[in-house]
Amino acid sequence: MTSFNKLAGQSTGRIEALSDAVFGVAMTLLVLEIEVPEFHGQATEKELALAFLALMPKFLVYFLSFMTAGIFWVGQSAQFKYIKSSDRNITWINLLFLLFVSVLPFSTAFLGDHISFKFSIFIYWLNIFLLGSMLFINWEYAKKHNFISEEMKETVYSPVKMRIVWAQLLYFTGALLCFVNIYLSIAVIIAVQLNYAFALISNRKQDS
Repeated sequence: MTSFNKLAGQSTGRIEALSDAVFGVAMTLLVLEIEVPEFHGQATEKELALAFLALMPKFLVYFLSFMTAGIFWVGQSAQFKYIKSSDRNITWINLLFLLFVSVLPFSTAFLGDHISFKFSIFIYWLNIFLLGSMLFINWEYAKKHNFISEEMKETVYSPVKMRIVWAQLLYFTGALLCFVNIYLSIAVIIAVQLNYAFALISNRKQDS
């Protein structure tokens, strides 16, 4: 008789469907952390403009987190293009990955409310690190247990792996810059994300 553990988690389609739903909810919740300013009585144009400008740090963090979610969604999607089958362990690896995706609105709100503190940068970076770690574990497990075809291993395994490793090293570097300047740290992390989102450096190398 086949055990339940060998029967469970065989569908990669269910993993991808749940992932899309969790990412969609998390990315929507990010903007809800930006509250519309309230005034007691009639506000002047200047007061309204100043109240809006005061929200800029939260908009900055919102953009940062939306990019973060988008990059990890693309990263997971890229892996499952080549992972053709799964088991119970891959299912739970991805459930843990989605656990850290669902925490992203909290770490975003924490950073937005305490943007001048190094500890809030640490919490946000930790969220990114855990997301990257689960993607790395997912990819390594899929390779080790032959859920990626042999011909694909030769061409896609190393680029996907090294993308995760380099991204995490760059994110860590950006987080360390908080000891120099908080906004410099956030700017570097955003720059890393823009590069990974639009392949700016890779495109320049191809054009040269």
